[in-house]
Amino acid sequence: MVQTAPSLLFTAALVALAYLIGSIPFAVVVSKLMGLQDPRSYGSKNPGATNVLRTGNKAAAALTLLGDAAKGWFALWLAQALAPGLSWTGFALVALAVFLGHLYPVFLGFKGGKGVATALGILLAVNPWLALATVATWVIIAVFSRYSSLAALVAAFFAPVYYLFGSGVAWYAQAPVGVALAAITVLLFYCHRANIARLLAGTESRIGSKKK
Repeated sequence: MVQTAPSLLFTAALVALAYLIGSIPFAVVVSKLMGLQDPRSYGSKNPGATNVLRTGNKAAAALTLLGDAAKGWFALWLAQALAPGLSWTGFALVALAVFLGHLYPVFLGFKGGKGVATALGILLAVNPWLALATVATWVIIAVFSRYSSLAALVAAFFAPVYYLFGSGVAWYAQAPVGVALAAITVLLFYCHRANIARLLAGTESRIGSKKK
């Protein structure tokens, strides 16, 4: 059975829906449900899992991480479920929309997290092996450098590279998706600009270290 491609209007609606899904601030929601302080009021003031972990509540941080990753995957799964004939360009736009929703959530005055977990969810939706390769890169860099931010940056850099060079082996790369992954990488670097400055200055906190 031939699947009909959705109209431009319906594709635009899917993109808007993906943005709203990405805007769900799991760090704030989880913290409120667990009786914790609003993550925007302490530490880096970033509504993300790493900042939630500063409360010492590992369960809350884990739930935030899971929620942020899940929404990246869910938005793409839902788009394909609602529009089986969705083009690769539409798929790429949905991926970018859910990511931008996390970075600039309408529910938090367009001030969101840095997007690492949501990017992982997007990679999982693109291809589980691509997500696994990217996570493995993060783990290797994190273990040897003990810099979470550096690991995230290196993993983000290699994600579109893996997607391109893994084509024909574990998946078949599609140009719109490759462009979307590259754009996500650029946005991740932009959101980590303060971390990059601290890494260059040698003042970035290492994993397991306590800030003075």
